[in-house]
Amino acid sequence: MRILTLACLATVLATSHAAAQRQRIVPSEWREAQGWRTDWSNYILHPDSLTVTGDRDRIPSLDAPKFETIASASRWLSDREPVAVVSIDGDVRAYPIQIMSVHDIANDVVGETPVVVTFCILCGSAMAFDRRFEGQVLEFSYAGALNNSNLVMYDRQTETLWAQAVGEGLIGEFAGRRLTFVPAPVMSFKEFRENEPDGRVLSRDTGFDREYGRGRLTDYDTAPPIARLFRWDVDQRLEAKERVMVIEHGDDIVAVPYSALSERRVITTEVGGEEYVVLWGPGTASIYAERTADGIDVGAAIAYSPVVDGRRLRFRAAEQDGRFTDRETGSTWTLAGNAVDGPLAGRSLEPAVHGVHFWFVWAAYRPETKVVRR
Repeated sequence: MRILTLACLATVLATSHAAAQRQRIVPSEWREAQGWRTDWSNYILHPDSLTVTGDRDRIPSLDAPKFETIASASRWLSDREPVAVVSIDGDVRAYPIQIMSVHDIANDVVGETPVVVTFCILCGSAMAFDRRFEGQVLEFSYAGALNNSNLVMYDRQTETLWAQAVGEGLIGEFAGRRLTFVPAPVMSFKEFRENEPDGRVLSRDTGFDREYGRGRLTDYDTAPPIARLFRWDVDQRLEAKERVMVIEHGDDIVAVPYSALSERRVITTEVGGEEYVVLWGPGTASIYAERTADGIDVGAAIAYSPVVDGRRLRFRAAEQDGRFTDRETGSTWTLAGNAVDGPLAGRSLEPAVHGVHFWFVWAAYRPETKVVRR
C-alpha cells in the first residue's frame, strides 16, 4: 500500500474532483452510471453538494469479519495502537484502527445485536450504530462520496446515503432519520488487553490483500483541512484539527477539547440535564504516521455516567499514570472504566454514547454544539 501525504492525496483526488464537478452539472449521469436505486428527490443535503471521490464499493466493507484472541493479535498489534471497542451482553470486541482505516466499515453482530462499526480517516472518528432500523437489518458500504470531509456510506437495502459522523440519512428513503448510536470508545490496545483479557480482536485475515499497519495521510495531524473536500468556514471557537469528545443528550450537545482533557485528565460536564465524567489518559498513538504504531501520543478520552449503584462518584486523576480515583470510596479506576482496587473493585462504569472527531468536521454538522472551556 502506498503511503499518502496530504500533497499526494490532493493530487490523487484532483482528477476525481474535476470529474465530480462535471457530474454535478448533469448529476443524473453519475447516478445512472453507478446504478443507484436511491430516491434522490428526498434529501436534507442536495445531491449536487456531495464530493464524489470514486465508484461506490471501491473501498470494500468487512461483511463477515473474523476475530482472534488477544494473545494472537499481540503478534502484530502494538500496545499504543488505537482500537475501537464494542461490548454488548458480555461479547467484547476490539476493532484496530489500522484495519478500520483501510476498510471504513465493518458489518458485524456483537452479542445478538447487528452493528456497524465505522471509521473516517479524514475526521479521525470511530462510530458504531445499531443496524436494526424500521423492521429490517441494514448492511452498509462505502458510497464513493464525502460530505465536508466526512465519509458518506449507504445501506444496501434502500440505498439511502448516510453521514458517518452523525449517523444521519442525507439522501434517500431515510433522509433526516438517525441511526441509534452504540458506544464504541477508542483506547490503546494495551488498555484493552489489560481490561478485557477475554476480549476478541478483529483479524487481519479479511479476505483482502492489504498492507495493514502502514499509515496514510502521514502529515494530517498538523496540516489544515483539505480545502477541496470541505465547504464551510471553520468554526473559530477551536482550532480546526482540535480533537473533541462529543456527548449528545436530547437536543443538547457538548464538545470537550482534548487540549483541556490532556491538562486536567478528568472533566465533569452536564449534557441535557444529565451529568457525565470524561476521563483522559496518555498512551494512545495517532494513526497519522508512516507506521500506525509510531504515531504521536494523542491519548484517549472516554465518557461515562459517574453513577454506580445509585451513588454519584466524583473522580480525580491518580498519581499512577492512566489511573483515577473516586473521592467517595477511594477506589482506583482504569481509563476503560473498571475499578481495580478499593471498595468498588470489580465494578465498572457505564460508558456514555460519545464520539471523538476533528472539530472542523463536527462543527459543520452541529454548529449549535457547546464547547467546554479549560
